[in-house]
Amino acid sequence: MSLGPIKKVSGRGVPIIGDDIDTDRIIPARYLKCVTFDGIGEFVFYDERFNPDGSSKGHTIDNPKFKGANIILTGNNFGCGSSREHAPQSIKRAGFNAIIAESFAEIFFGNSLMLGIVCATMPKSEILEIVRIVEDKPEEVIDIDVEKKSLIIGGKVYNIEIKDSAQKAFLEGTYDSLGELMRNIELVKEFEKGLPYRF
Repeated sequence: MSLGPIKKVSGRGVPIIGDDIDTDRIIPARYLKCVTFDGIGEFVFYDERFNPDGSSKGHTIDNPKFKGANIILTGNNFGCGSSREHAPQSIKRAGFNAIIAESFAEIFFGNSLMLGIVCATMPKSEILEIVRIVEDKPEEVIDIDVEKKSLIIGGKVYNIEIKDSAQKAFLEGTYDSLGELMRNIELVKEFEKGLPYRF
């Protein structure tokens, strides 16, 4: 029941530049009441994107030139704050498959991993270099190679950092912990039979 290996992510980038972008900014608290995550993608960065009357604030996600982008380019300590799973869920369901940042908050990183969102780090200077490219040529394709830990855009190759454990999980398709559990359900049942405190 694995979601399958993730060896590469290709697509277009959108800059969401800033440090310490926390989970409350990614998905406001009032949207945490949902029973399922269906439709939560439309509320990603909602208060950053819209005024109280619903008019646009001109966020980069809503800029027509970045329409269809599936890779976020951002800053340091992305996903900090509360540990809400809704944050990476909203990012994934908004159509984003990878995030390039200087660093990530640990819990956000783990929640993103389980959803198959590739979180890779790069130095700030290189991220800003890529941002300048996509701002000038938003149609430019970004190729992320998980196995080689590389990013290619405009013919230039950059080194990226992906945690070894995350890289292994992506390449083997074992990042979906629930899927792994269901795949091995018979082993779980067998183990359960031997537990002395079964009810």
